[in-house]
Amino acid sequence: MDTAFVTSKQQRTWREIRDYLMIALAMTCYSIGWTVFLLPNHITTGGVPGIASVVFWATGINVQYTYFAINGLLLIAAFIILGWKFVVKTVFAVVWMTLFLPIVQHATDGWNLLHDQPFMACVIGAALCGSGVGIALSNNGSSGGTDIVAAIVNKYRDITLGRVILLTDVIIISSSYFVLHNWEMLIYGYAALFICSFMVDQVVNSARQSVQFFIVSKKYEEIGRHINKDLHRGVTYIDGVGAYTGLNVKMMFVLAKKRESTTIFRLIKDIDPNAFVSQSAVIGVFGEGFDKIKVK
Repeated sequence: MDTAFVTSKQQRTWREIRDYLMIALAMTCYSIGWTVFLLPNHITTGGVPGIASVVFWATGINVQYTYFAINGLLLIAAFIILGWKFVVKTVFAVVWMTLFLPIVQHATDGWNLLHDQPFMACVIGAALCGSGVGIALSNNGSSGGTDIVAAIVNKYRDITLGRVILLTDVIIISSSYFVLHNWEMLIYGYAALFICSFMVDQVVNSARQSVQFFIVSKKYEEIGRHINKDLHRGVTYIDGVGAYTGLNVKMMFVLAKKRESTTIFRLIKDIDPNAFVSQSAVIGVFGEGFDKIKVK
């Protein structure tokens, strides 16, 4: 009992540490995409970084100050309205990015990457920003900004998070025209928004992809025990009869994350190389160990 509790506690601690490390990586990617590719080429992104970019072009105030100030106000509102659990990892993300932005700016001072190729700068910068947001969301984090606004609006109005974020981002990007007075840069801003949204979906969906296995083996008990013990995945035994042989067989049904597929195949091969295995992708898996059911 005590040993199981300690192991479980250690696992939870490691998962929390992993979340924070991945959020730090996510904000690092976002910082590079924003300040190295988008900001120097006058391409506006969405959210608070977009507002910080517009303020920087209009007044010369460094982006990290505007970014931190706006997110600070939004986090206070989120703490009051949504509670502290939503805020903790978002605070970490905002602080990390605020501290990392001047480091990136100093390290890349004088660089003019893709200065004469704004479209490539738009694609690479938006891809890095979108990947950063996607990594953060996949690890129970948030980049703050419009995510907070969307969550607050969604609490009181039946409007989807995606619609609120899209609307606010379009308004922010459109406002850059009043500072830059350049229709071309405005179009690049919309392109960056689309690419960023696409990358967020790709990263989040790839992290959440699940697969199902049907496994037929004479060593089903040993395989099932190892899947339970090593991967902490449930195994369901199903009684079956082979149509050709007429023999009774045990078939295992397993649901797992896509990234765990290789481990499962190696485990099966080590125990029973002659096992019959069927693997298929599933659209969604909800419940213990997977996504939560989110239906109103």
